[in-house]
Amino acid sequence: MAVTTRTGLCLGSLRQIPARAKPLVRPDAIRPGILHLGLGAFHRAHQALYTEEAIAAAGGDWGILGVAPRSREILDRLVGQDRLYSVVTISGEGSFPRVVGSFAELRHAASDPLGVVARLADPAIRVVTLTVTEKAYLLDPVGRLLVDDRLRAELTGTADPRSIPGLLVRGLLARQRAGAGPIAIVSCDNLQANGVRLRRAVEQAFEVAGAQLDENVTFPSTMVDRIVPATTDHVRELALAGLGVIDQVPVVGEPFIQWVIEDHFPGGRPAWDLAGAIMTSDVAPWEALKLRILNASHSATAYLGALAGKRTVDEAIALPGLRPLLDRFIADEVVPTLTPPDGQCPIEYGQIALERFTNPAIGHTTIQIAMDGSQKLPYRLLGTIADQRAAGGLPRLAALVLAAWMRFARGLADDGTALPLNDPLAGVIRAAVEEAPDTPAGLASALFGLREIFDAELAGDQPLRALVVEWLTALDRYGAAATIRAEGGTPS
Repeated sequence: MAVTTRTGLCLGSLRQIPARAKPLVRPDAIRPGILHLGLGAFHRAHQALYTEEAIAAAGGDWGILGVAPRSREILDRLVGQDRLYSVVTISGEGSFPRVVGSFAELRHAASDPLGVVARLADPAIRVVTLTVTEKAYLLDPVGRLLVDDRLRAELTGTADPRSIPGLLVRGLLARQRAGAGPIAIVSCDNLQANGVRLRRAVEQAFEVAGAQLDENVTFPSTMVDRIVPATTDHVRELALAGLGVIDQVPVVGEPFIQWVIEDHFPGGRPAWDLAGAIMTSDVAPWEALKLRILNASHSATAYLGALAGKRTVDEAIALPGLRPLLDRFIADEVVPTLTPPDGQCPIEYGQIALERFTNPAIGHTTIQIAMDGSQKLPYRLLGTIADQRAAGGLPRLAALVLAAWMRFARGLADDGTALPLNDPLAGVIRAAVEEAPDTPAGLASALFGLREIFDAELAGDQPLRALVVEWLTALDRYGAAATIRAEGGTPS
């Protein structure tokens, strides 16, 4: 029997790929103007895609210098593929892979931090973007930089930079010394006011370094949106079927994609607007819309779904009563706290968001969405609760979501299955849960006592606490599925 040898994705194999799937630009034909920290799936399925389309539409030296902060795995595979990879867009209608060629250069920060610092000081680099997750910013819940001896050594130059603040500050200091010109530092992580928070972190780091930040460095805020689940063998098979060559590092995403960017780029920028990005003077209304409607509903679906034993988000959203429950949560509790962008209907936005969760092809797991709750809930849920309480409201369904997180943190689904707690504060949360009395009130009191998550005013809100205990009692007694069904008003 003849053995078929499949060709791997690389520049030499592009001729074998269908025309509809070829990259819009070649990585060997562009020069870097953007340095990006983080080679994870979201960046490759989002900003790198926008950047490729912008270069194809308007030209310019805006290739991406991709930096892997720690692990070499993705970087090495991209290098082996001449910096090419594919994005597989999936929906109920099928899968559509296409190759992306926007990486002009790749580097590894952990093995060559000073090389990354030198590239940050290169005048050709005029934009830095980041997708490194919330925890990599080294900020406490109120936005203060967490400075320990190691970070102090990085910032003052007595140790090589390993952290994101260390790399940025050492690079910006080198840039100032070289007179390399203006630059924009752009957070693309799900942090509220991400540009403002990043600026404050960098300013605090400069103080530790005994230096002052240049005025020609800007920190535009952004709002990013696309569901990008983990790559599986099935995704690799879809890429192979559509491309005809083997891609070792495909990424997968839903059809929906959005990027809202504060247009403040002193050194210029790619024509992202021609690729569909929304350039604006104020990102805040857009990010509030996403965080409080889409992200909060995603977290609610994940926690309640995981408790009910549902593995994926599409399975969870199909729980009887959950969709109408979330419709009410959005309309009655979230929307009154929002000032939406001009021309945007938050109710319609919420309906679109919930419909996106039903995509069975995504396979986004509830456990994946449930991770890092201590970092996500303050922006997704607690702001809504605080605004409702300040206005005299008592948000019943937001309290249910909070109770679901607390029960999830206890570590057991309704059927007794263990639930993993993947969270930067996992140790603190587990200790609080283990030391608490095994009652709904005991669990609520222990977790409300974590100042890393809840401020004193919210933690001391007795009507809110009583409502959370009421929901914890219902979840204990009836389980998540029955609680959702009863509250969602699903006809029997």
